[in-house]
Amino acid sequence: MATIDADDLLPNERMRRGAQDGQITQIHRGDQYAEEGDQFEVDGESFEVVEVSERTLGDLTDEDARAEGMADLEEYREILNRAHENFEWCDDSEVVRHRFEKVE
Repeated sequence: MATIDADDLLPNERMRRGAQDGQITQIHRGDQYAEEGDQFEVDGESFEVVEVSERTLGDLTDEDARAEGMADLEEYREILNRAHENFEWCDDSEVVRHRFEKVE
């Protein structure tokens, strides 16, 4: 178990606030940014990474999108397209899911 920088895993303020509010409980990234058991803090609140798994964009569901603070998968796709220059959704693209929980 290691302590990681929340900014590495959750790259913007909206995501960090969403984690604090319990609206965001996972994030998919193009690379692995944490190991299971790693912890991070957001404004004094502690979180633990409870699962790290490899997936493809085609594996993602509406439930995954909601766990990342979106209404559904379509909104998630739109956000990715706006956030990443030259991004094109490809179901075969590999991503890493990082699920986390607040430490009580």
